Amino acid sequence: MKATIKTCAVLPLILSLTLSALSWQANARDLAEIKKSGVLRHIGVSYANFVSYYRQGDTLIKSGLDVDLIQGFAQHLGVKYQFVPAKFSNMIGLLTGQNVNFDGKQVIYGQQTAIAGDLIASGATKLAWRQEVIDFSDDYFPSAVWVIARADTDLQPIQPSGSITEDISQVKSLINERDILAMKQTCLDPDLYDLQATGANIIFPPNVRKLNEMVPAILKGDAETTLLDVSDTLIALQKWPGEIKVIGPVSEEQTMGVAFRKHSPELREAFNRYLQEIRADGRYHQLVEKYYPAVFDYYAEFFSTAKEKI
Repeated sequence: MKATIKTCAVLPLILSLTLSALSWQANARDLAEIKKSGVLRHIGVSYANFVSYYRQGDTLIKSGLDVDLIQGFAQHLGVKYQFVPAKFSNMIGLLTGQNVNFDGKQVIYGQQTAIAGDLIASGATKLAWRQEVIDFSDDYFPSAVWVIARADTDLQPIQPSGSITEDISQVKSLINERDILAMKQTCLDPDLYDLQATGANIIFPPNVRKLNEMVPAILKGDAETTLLDVSDTLIALQKWPGEIKVIGPVSEEQTMGVAFRKHSPELREAFNRYLQEIRADGRYHQLVEKYYPAVFDYYAEFFSTAKEKI
């Protein structure tokens, strides 16, 4: 009798785990399953001009480089497009089914969660820790992380030396004992660039939730400097002309890509082929020019080299 009771108690747990695994497998789709379902699910975080969204009644209004890019990809595949709003803190979990964090040294695996999308496209930088848990497409946008300061600070932009390593050393020497804003779990995470060793006073502003809020924070006096990546810097220079200045880099050159589950290689390959196609025929250049016209002044070689590789 006792054995029967134990068996009956264990059966619901086994059934629950089995159903959970089947649910995960159903949502962890590759290209064939996506085509069969007729829907491509785009996980997006509101960030710079890559993804922007707001609600108008019951309708979610979306725009941005990555929204246009993935809508085009969905059309290319012959399926409908679906947008899945996310945050930097949960976007990987919504893709892979397991939340992750980076503690400055290693990836920390958290709780399992429901898979809600098929790819992440939000100007995601190809950071080494992210590549442990997801696969990226071919490079589609350049990046780097710079120190940005208010125009009224006595910090002056460095004179480029011709060596990115030397330029980074110059910048790091300038921020000793300076207040600088940063943000964990993003490309502005100070652990990625060993900023603690600079002697800078690193601040994680509690009221700042998005990368595009970093410059407004220094303008209102939360700190005199902030970390900022290329895309947000280009926007900020246009939005606040004369109010901020670029001091110099704290990172090597970086690149961005669309992120995929490691179990979706065919979808990733299909996207890479699509990206090559729209680069070759000029459609990609038009998309970039629509949202980031100034990037060609800074990264003309990146875009011309990408085209030459086709």
